[in-house]
Parts: sequence; structure tokens; C-alpha cells
Amino acid sequence: MEGLGLNLGYVIVQVVTFLAMVIILRAWVYKPLLNMLERRRKTIAQGLEDARVASDARANAEKDAQEIIAKAQQEANAKVREATERAEQAARELQVAAEADVTRIREAAKLEAEQSKSGYLKELRGQVAALAIAAAQKIIGETLDQKRQRELIDEFFSGIESGKVVLVEAEKELPGSSAEVISALPLTKKEQEIVKKDVLSKMGGSATVSFREDPDILGGLVIRVGDKVLDGSVAAKLDGLRQSIR
Repeated sequence: MEGLGLNLGYVIVQVVTFLAMVIILRAWVYKPLLNMLERRRKTIAQGLEDARVASDARANAEKDAQEIIAKAQQEANAKVREATERAEQAARELQVAAEADVTRIREAAKLEAEQSKSGYLKELRGQVAALAIAAAQKIIGETLDQKRQRELIDEFFSGIESGKVVLVEAEKELPGSSAEVISALPLTKKEQEIVKKDVLSKMGGSATVSFREDPDILGGLVIRVGDKVLDGSVAAKLDGLRQSIR
């Protein structure tokens, strides 16, 4: 060793010193540093894992929130549709009820007007009869048979002579399912029964007969059966007379 220029004792001391330094560094620096780095790695790894879990949790929370919002929106839309449908149904029911009330009021007013009209016409018939009798007495200058005068007035307005409807007696048959009888003034129940009986006898007995008033015909009857019109009114007779005079 001395031939190489090396001091063996010094080399041994250096080696021992180096080994001691290595041991010291390993025990007091390297291992703690490795442990610290390992802890740091684990901490970072745990942080990344926590961040991933948090990210997944946030994504799941956002998904759940969107599902909850979507469900709430659907429920809200359903409630709005249901409320709208109920409101529309209520509006339709109110409209139907209002229309029914209007129709009922209109029908009641029409019926009341018809009844009032019928009452006025019945009263007018009696007044016309009284005036006609007075006029006849004035013309001939003597008192006529009151009963006969009344019969003549009734025949004038009802078209019934000797218990028969003259207008119907001339017909062989009246084919149809319904008939409308028009008189200038309201017919009495007895007159209606006579007219209905004679009309039905010509229609086969299974038809319906209705009555209404039209003062414009002046007197007599107009009977409508289907497309056929039997006009025995005083207005038609006067018109025929005017045509013949011309």
C-alpha cells in the first residue's frame, strides 16, 4: 500500500468514516425522506381519490338534481294541464247551463206570449161576435135569434157547419203523418175535437194534429197536411173575390 503511495490507516479511517456517513444518512436522512415522500405520495393519491369521489358525487348530485327538476317540471305541467282541463270543463258546463237557462227563459217568454195572445184573441172573438150581432140587428132593424147568430159567428171563425168541417168533408183522404190547423182566433175545445176527429178520419187515424192562430186569415180554417194546403180562410175567399172582380 505504501508502494502505491496510500496510507492504509488513512484509507481505513476514510472507509469507516464513509460507511458511518452512509449509515447515518440512511438512518437519519434517507429513510425519513423516503417515508416523507411515501406519505406525500399517499396523501396526493388520497387527495386524488377524494377528488374523484367528490367529482362522482357532484356528477351524481347534478344528475339527481336534473331528474328531480325534470320530475317536478312534469308534475307541474301535469297539474297545469289538469287545472286547465278543469277550467275548460267548468267553462263548458257554465256555458251549457247558461244556454239552457236562456233557452228556458226564451221558451217561457214565448209560452207566456202565446198564452197572452191566445187570451187576447179569445176575448176578441167574443167582442167580434157581440159587434157582429149588434150590426146584424141594426141592419135588419129587429132582434134576431141570439142562438142562431152565435152559431153563425162560430161557423165563421171555426169553419164548422152542422158539426162537420166543411173544408175536410170535400176531401177523399189526406195522406200524411201530421197536420196543422190554422184559425184566425182560438178554437174552443169542442171545436178542436171536431176538427181533429174529421182530419184524422181522412188521414187514417194515426196522425198528430196541432193548432195555432193567425189573425191574418180573418176567419175559416187553413189545414196543412204534408205538402198539401187546404185554404178555406176568409182572407183567401176575399182574395178570390177581388181577382174575379178584376
